[in-house]
Amino acid sequence: MNNKFITFLKNLSYTLFSNLTSMIVSSVVVLIVPKLIGVKEYGYWQLYLFYSSYVGFLHFGWNDGIYLRYGGKDYNKLNKKVFFSQFWMLTIMQLIIGISIFIISNIYINDINKMFVFKMTALCLFLTNSRTMLLYILQATNRIKEYAQITLIEKIFYCILIIMFLMIGIREYKLMIVADLIGKLISLLFSIYCCKDIVIKNISFFYLNLKETIENINVGIKLMFANIASMLIVGIIRFGIEHTWDVATFGKVSLTLSISNLIMIFINAVGIIMFPIMKRTDEKKLSKIYLVINRFLMTFLFGILIVYYPLKMILSLWLPNYSESLKYMALVFPMCIYEGKMSLLINTYFKTLRKEKLMLFINIISVILSLMLTFIFTFVFKNLILSIVSIVILLAFRCILAEIFLFNILNISLSNDIIFETIMTIAFILTGWLTNSWIGPIIYLLIYIIYLFIKRKNIVYAFKTTKQLVKD
Repeated sequence: MNNKFITFLKNLSYTLFSNLTSMIVSSVVVLIVPKLIGVKEYGYWQLYLFYSSYVGFLHFGWNDGIYLRYGGKDYNKLNKKVFFSQFWMLTIMQLIIGISIFIISNIYINDINKMFVFKMTALCLFLTNSRTMLLYILQATNRIKEYAQITLIEKIFYCILIIMFLMIGIREYKLMIVADLIGKLISLLFSIYCCKDIVIKNISFFYLNLKETIENINVGIKLMFANIASMLIVGIIRFGIEHTWDVATFGKVSLTLSISNLIMIFINAVGIIMFPIMKRTDEKKLSKIYLVINRFLMTFLFGILIVYYPLKMILSLWLPNYSESLKYMALVFPMCIYEGKMSLLINTYFKTLRKEKLMLFINIISVILSLMLTFIFTFVFKNLILSIVSIVILLAFRCILAEIFLFNILNISLSNDIIFETIMTIAFILTGWLTNSWIGPIIYLLIYIIYLFIKRKNIVYAFKTTKQLVKD
């Protein structure tokens, strides 16, 4: 077993443990918080999470550029003086933007709750984007252990505070937002400690390095816009739901999306360590590695969908106020199939091959389609079910389009796989939506067994190839 594989396993264990903790914390928030606070309060909490998920726009690709340009480098060989100036230039810019949002929300927003949400989003922007630069440096240089520790610290403090508030009888969403910000602040301080040779230097080392900044932004802004467009694919539909219906409905739909996204935590754990490894991998091996990961990933994801059936039953008993909205899980649960493949495989390959423009192009087309479907389903027909179904349709469209481009680049053909994956997704949605008894999981399980039988040779090939790659 070679050293690269041992390092991969170590890094995977760090991220899995960190992300397992994140999943437990997310489960507490997703499953316990909505049971204990009001539906409207939960809606405002979800609104904060929704807005704060977009704060990464406002570093304008600066952090993404560092991630792409220095991916695969050795941390000890980085020019620390350059990064010292870059960090403090970014931090000052984020402080100015945060203060501006704070002031504007005071002037233009009349709803007290929404004003509070915007102000807290401004604080989140400052803490998150400053920390992201350090996290990206650690991730790009394969310091995965420290990266995982920072993520872990944020979630642990956040979870402790949330549980403490709930145990002493506090049911105020505002304090839960404060708990999130405290977790982010503590993790920022720890990330500064991990990168102290970058962040803490004599002020005489600081210089306004605009050339480096412009180069980072120029490289990263395409990836940032691609990420923005990626988030907007689902975000536009959520905006449409919030506008057409009410905060309570928005919260209920967000709950089903949050539950569906729990599976993504494990996939993201692997995705975190993939990029620096791929940057150091011989390009001739990329096609073979793609085939192996794709077959393992899809076998796992279609198998994990079976969890939906017992999960829905348990959640309906646990969250009776949300039992009506939980039926929508059958429609959105397959989003983990397409989000998982995009996150772990396709995006990692595009970044490794420096195809940010192609990522942006694919996501922009998907955003345009999202705008069209949102307008038709939420504003014209005002149909909540069609609006929710369109989420999976859009994610499937983007994933398939991206794969077609990637197949051409890698010179491979998996068109049959795309057809099988589409059939499996439709089969799951139909069995989950149309059946309310034990018949549903039995039908889907039989379909999954047939899928495994058809793909048995590909799966065996993937195992053999993995053994060969490990030896190499």
